[in-house]
Amino acid sequence: MHIRPATSDDAAQILRIYQHYVETTAISFEEVPPTEAEMADRIETYSQRYGYWVAVDADGKMCGYAYGSPYRPRHAYRFTAEVSVYVDKDMGGQGVGRMLYETLVPDLQKRGFHALIGIVTLPNPASRRLHEAFGFTHIGTTPQVGRKFDTWHDIGIWQRVFD
Repeated sequence: MHIRPATSDDAAQILRIYQHYVETTAISFEEVPPTEAEMADRIETYSQRYGYWVAVDADGKMCGYAYGSPYRPRHAYRFTAEVSVYVDKDMGGQGVGRMLYETLVPDLQKRGFHALIGIVTLPNPASRRLHEAFGFTHIGTTPQVGRKFDTWHDIGIWQRVFD
């Protein structure tokens, strides 16, 4: 398994992983998967400032991806990034998310970000463990802010601040 920067050519494989989360879980609050072209645009947009990484096995199969994105649009938030990681549904618990964060988190620090925010639909013990393993602290829960599959969902917010 190796980690490399994503390109727009990875859009179809990234979409394959993400589509599962959109269509079958509340982990993503998107309700309709983006198109391959929309995904390619996201990769290009986020790669420039925040970094976008993919985990690929020896056979070339994409096993997961992680990226940074804007936390909020106001200029004062420019040193804060939101982080996201998605792992192929058949690869959970194999360290893919950890390998991706081992690249993403220090890369964002090198890019000059002061704070990272992870937003997690609750409950999600695997995501909680991942964020905490990388020095993120749970700073709050916002109850019932997302509605998907006719159910209200809470989100937890994890933050890491670089000294």
